[in-house]
Amino acid sequence: MTETTKIIVAIDGHSSCGKSTLAKQLADNYDFLYVDTGAMYRCITLLIQENNISLDDSEEIDQLLFNNKIYFKKVDKRQHTYINGRDVTDLIRSPKVSDWVSEVAAVSSIRKKMVEQQRIYGTEDNIIMDGRDIGTVVFPNAGLKIFLTASPEIRAQRRYKELLEKNIQISLEDVAKNLSKRDHIDSTREDSPLKKADDAVVVDNSTLTQEEQFEMVKGLINDAFGI
Repeated sequence: MTETTKIIVAIDGHSSCGKSTLAKQLADNYDFLYVDTGAMYRCITLLIQENNISLDDSEEIDQLLFNNKIYFKKVDKRQHTYINGRDVTDLIRSPKVSDWVSEVAAVSSIRKKMVEQQRIYGTEDNIIMDGRDIGTVVFPNAGLKIFLTASPEIRAQRRYKELLEKNIQISLEDVAKNLSKRDHIDSTREDSPLKKADDAVVVDNSTLTQEEQFEMVKGLINDAFGI
């Protein structure tokens, strides 16, 4: 791993804990780069679905990883996700992609490529990065590691509300089933499973407002880096 003196804040946790929302708030506050690793895996999932590629077809997957560039750019103060210049910000949040992303993220060749790219970000700028294995695999020496969590019921309700606001029709029961499935796959996969780093600070936001959570973690960052 390349040594870096950049500030790195790693935020890991289960699906729909609000990792992305928190990371964006923090990145805006400190003017750090925000890297949404979940979006990166969602992009690969979308491409696999669009091209009808089997997860067992390693050659096709390698070509797909080689031929497609994923990057982030702010548009009207909102971070957008792109694949080769195509804005897929909303498309990668569809239930169809959500149903498959954990299985795609469990493929070792895909994880290896994504981790390589994620580590490059850490040499280029101060970053806030969220995902499943940031503090354990991508940046085990991160200056601050947060493990964000909330009860399954709260997470399902939050995700359900988010989808309805995007006019995506789905039942709360189906949302809860999807989150449970993703939790299981993320936590039991052989390569880089979701788990709390030994030195991570646990933040349970089940009963916290976004502002309370933001202020709590901002305090942790200020203390960790002397900001």
